[in-house]
Amino acid sequence: MQQVQVQFPARLVKSLSLSSLPATSNLQQIASSQPKGVAKVVLKKGKTQLFKNGSPMVYSGAVDRIIGRPPPRTGDVVLVTDGTEKPIAWGLYNSVSMFCVRLMQLDEEVPRDPSCALNMERLLEMRIDAAIELRRRLGLPSANTNAYRLVNSEGDRLSGLIVDVFGESAVIASSAAWVEKHKPEIEAYIRKVCDIKHIKWRPSVEILKEEGLDLSDLKETDPSTYPERTKVLENGTSYAISMEGQKTGFYADQRENRQFISTISSGQKVLDICCYSGGFSLNAMRGGAVNVTGVDTSLPAVELARENIVLNNMDPERITFLREDATEYMRHALTRNESWDIVILDPPKLAPRRKDLQSASGMYRNLNSLAMQLTKRGGFLMTCSCSGAMTQSGMFLRILQGAASIAQKKITVVRQAGAACDHPVNPSYPEGTYLSNILLRVL
Repeated sequence: MQQVQVQFPARLVKSLSLSSLPATSNLQQIASSQPKGVAKVVLKKGKTQLFKNGSPMVYSGAVDRIIGRPPPRTGDVVLVTDGTEKPIAWGLYNSVSMFCVRLMQLDEEVPRDPSCALNMERLLEMRIDAAIELRRRLGLPSANTNAYRLVNSEGDRLSGLIVDVFGESAVIASSAAWVEKHKPEIEAYIRKVCDIKHIKWRPSVEILKEEGLDLSDLKETDPSTYPERTKVLENGTSYAISMEGQKTGFYADQRENRQFISTISSGQKVLDICCYSGGFSLNAMRGGAVNVTGVDTSLPAVELARENIVLNNMDPERITFLREDATEYMRHALTRNESWDIVILDPPKLAPRRKDLQSASGMYRNLNSLAMQLTKRGGFLMTCSCSGAMTQSGMFLRILQGAASIAQKKITVVRQAGAACDHPVNPSYPEGTYLSNILLRVL
């Protein structure tokens, strides 16, 4: 049988050739053996415990001083220490970002995984392997689902890296300087995943600017190396995905919520506002809805949704997708005295940052008030917010109560959910909790 040789990046080859370290090794010992030394980021008094407890990012305001000659540069490995200069962790430094260090491994973890200490290439391999194993235990991929999140940033302890898998393709969303620096290694590891043949990079340009990256240095993925469109399965439903579409091309986070809709749609008339490629609508049809209308302002999204009707051999007389503004459509529907048994409202991110909360609150209130007025008495409204600032503020339910008051409706909460299980969250980083999905009964 012919041998196959795999070419890995030079840094990866170096990491794989490292001799094993004693089980008693700690960061101080390993750092002292480094020929060039390792710079130290010394924390202010009272800040140490926060990061010992697992908070993944050191903000510049938590730093007392930096020790190193020459000073560390963006992307360099550094030790993070308490005020006595005793290491508590190591991570990747950024001289520009408000996130001064993204922590990778605590000192107490080094005896368990000494080969990863101060070694980003080895740690990357270990963390991606762990992410693959977690998804395997969650049943992903499966015969019915091959679209899922493989790496979820802080939730998989790789802050700034997101990887979504769509069949034979992977989309990598980069929002940290270190991810761009280690691009070859990341690609090599991701290709280890079964059947991954195409990789598309989607750098978060505005965030990377804040990371101090010169955007002219970002190399675009050669379009010839990945398909413009691909097809995936989710819970047995087929979807066409545009690799140039919103976010990474598909919202895998709503998978379990879409499946839930299929369980309550039998015999129902359903309205899907901000439907994108029709995920909730298609699941409502799968569940036996008598009629489904999807609305989105994006023409490419509506075209994808219409393509998905054909892909799933659904009756175009019973499921329709319209390109219209969500607010205008709902207002006109009210003037026509229309109503639906189930209304789904999944708007885009209205509050990207905390400073946007006040203006976003008004938009959420108005959209939900219209949606409640279109919901038949005793019907369901599934309403969503993908704005992390809104979800973390705890304001969303109060806003929905205000919307109900405007609509002169009464509501009860039937179900509360978030992102699917392949989107793990680090409890030490609650900012990773961004999606709210609430099912209301409207009276």
